Amino acid sequence: MSQVLLTGATGLIGGHLLRMLIDEPQVSHIVAATRRPLPAMNKVTNLYDPQLSDVLTQLTEPIDTVFCCLGTTMKEAGSKDAFVLADYTLVVDTAITGLRLGAKHMLVVSAIGANSKSPFFYNRVKGEMEEALIAQEWPRLTIARPSMLLGHRESQRFNESLFAPLFKLMPGKWKSIEARDVAKAMLYEAFTSSRDGLNILDSRELREIAARA
Repeated sequence: MSQVLLTGATGLIGGHLLRMLIDEPQVSHIVAATRRPLPAMNKVTNLYDPQLSDVLTQLTEPIDTVFCCLGTTMKEAGSKDAFVLADYTLVVDTAITGLRLGAKHMLVVSAIGANSKSPFFYNRVKGEMEEALIAQEWPRLTIARPSMLLGHRESQRFNESLFAPLFKLMPGKWKSIEARDVAKAMLYEAFTSSRDGLNILDSRELREIAARA
């Protein structure tokens, strides 16, 4: 039985993943660290604070697996500093907490195009986040790099609504993907796959794994 830590449970992928973890028989307990409260759910301990890092520093119970689904957009963040906090700092803080609590496997949502040398700020921050996690030398590190996400949000993102029809027609790793399929693939990689070391999965691979799950 596995005890897991999940950050980003209030987001599109994280919400799907939380429900799947609750139904997963190999999971005995879920610690969901969030910035706003979740409804009461079976197997879930929800610790929340607008300062998510403060919640993470308070965790003391052992953890086996870490899932991080944190992510925002520049528009939602409101500034570059706020974006870095959400998509770099809090992700790295999640990883540090997992290692401190004994976790051996981290699974994280990044994005297609992540590259620390990219001229585009969004891609560069995602790439720097990935490099920071790789430098921690996890026994198992799974990085999901989805293309445009499909699924119902409480508030729709304008660019996703505008470009969604185009990305549905794109080939291979560029084709849009259902958020639920990303969550399914992450769950499969955590509890069914036996691949050690670093694994980076693009949208095409995530769809294939989800279809097997």
